[in-house]
Amino acid sequence: MRKKVIAANWKMNGTLEQANDLLDAFASATLNVNEEKIAVFAVPAPYLLLAKEKLVGNPFLKVAAQNCYSKKSGAYTGEISVEILKSIGIEFVVLGHSERREYFGESNSFLAEKVNISLEFGITPIFCCGEPLEIREAETQNAFVAKQLEESLFHLTAEGINKIIIAYEPIWAIGTGKTASNQQAQEMHASIRSVIAAKYGADIANEISILYGGSVKASSAVDLFAEPDVDGGLVGGASLIADEFIKIINA
Repeated sequence: MRKKVIAANWKMNGTLEQANDLLDAFASATLNVNEEKIAVFAVPAPYLLLAKEKLVGNPFLKVAAQNCYSKKSGAYTGEISVEILKSIGIEFVVLGHSERREYFGESNSFLAEKVNISLEFGITPIFCCGEPLEIREAETQNAFVAKQLEESLFHLTAEGINKIIIAYEPIWAIGTGKTASNQQAQEMHASIRSVIAAKYGADIANEISILYGGSVKASSAVDLFAEPDVDGGLVGGASLIADEFIKIINA
């Protein structure tokens, strides 16, 4: 049975004081998490150890880096390697977020390198994919997302692909207040699963968690997460509001 996952992406937000308050709120809350339902907190890099320390009391609350570099180590000032992340006990890393693709020019092939080194060090990639508005309007979103998967993930073995979490994020719905309808989300998640099944088989495809990311709110979470191929969410702005994100986790 595939895991349900709610991942918080704080992006470049929060002072140390705010991070302390948020993490304390999540650590002390009654959360619907267990071996099959986990919450992951992708915090800014300076807060990774703080988050580990604050959330240590609940084994189903995990910490993720928001990015990593494609090399093990070296003269790459300002970058963070998976070797460093592994050394401080980080288990997850967000890769290929649309903001990394758009603002920093990260290509599918470059992301494949990041996927490889993350898996080499035993860190689980939360691999983001999704289409911009013009692709959605042209109704070519399925092929667009399939290409992202094929060029970044499909070199992996079945064992490797089974260690990936996928996050589908319609770029037109990130930070805009717009949300894909439950039907649109389900259709894309089902398409992603079918593309994986065509390459690796249905059994493997049915084991992979596929999250929805794009202005997820507590008010819509229950119905969204009830869709058969939606296994949770990658949550941005709402994850910075403790009460809101607690409701989303418990949905």
